[in-house]
Amino acid sequence: MNVSMTMETEEDLLTCLQIKLYHPQQSCNDFYDRLPLGTRRRHAADDPLRLGRDDQACAYVLLDPRVSRKQLALYAYHIPQSSEMLFIIQNLSQRGKLSVNTSALGYLERMDLPDKALIRFGEYEILIIRESGEAMANFEVEFEVLAVPPSRETSTSLWKEQTSMSLPPVMETCSDSRISLSPKDSSFGPQESDETLPCYS
Repeated sequence: MNVSMTMETEEDLLTCLQIKLYHPQQSCNDFYDRLPLGTRRRHAADDPLRLGRDDQACAYVLLDPRVSRKQLALYAYHIPQSSEMLFIIQNLSQRGKLSVNTSALGYLERMDLPDKALIRFGEYEILIIRESGEAMANFEVEFEVLAVPPSRETSTSLWKEQTSMSLPPVMETCSDSRISLSPKDSSFGPQESDETLPCYS
């Protein structure tokens, strides 16, 4: 197979990371002006994807003085005898912990990135969704701004799933106080953690 054909095949099968951002003050700030919103950008798989405030150290920059110079990094990898591209996420901030779904990462701690991950630091919520591909050398990144926090949808979905699994059927003629549970009930869904620092620069 010639080089041009190989490149074309890889282009069709690139893994894509959809990175969806939310901050409660995003409508009155320019946090995302340096991000390529709405377009897919190719990223070399052997180059860690860093997000932070420092445009010299990070491929993707948040214009927010409270964000660390290097906030987080994503590392692509393959397992033996598989073409599937997977990722590891690492917290690069010394000032606060990084929340990945229900796990908290301290400085330089890392873990496998789930296919759908809710990332939180400070007031930021970032939903990362991995679209699988087979290309070995590159992957794509697509940034999007969300109008509502992704934890709202995640929390509601989790509440529905847990409620349907934990509650027995209730007859229409009977009332059960348990059916009054709200998606905002504190026992379900991702919650803000005391470990997340309000100032994270």
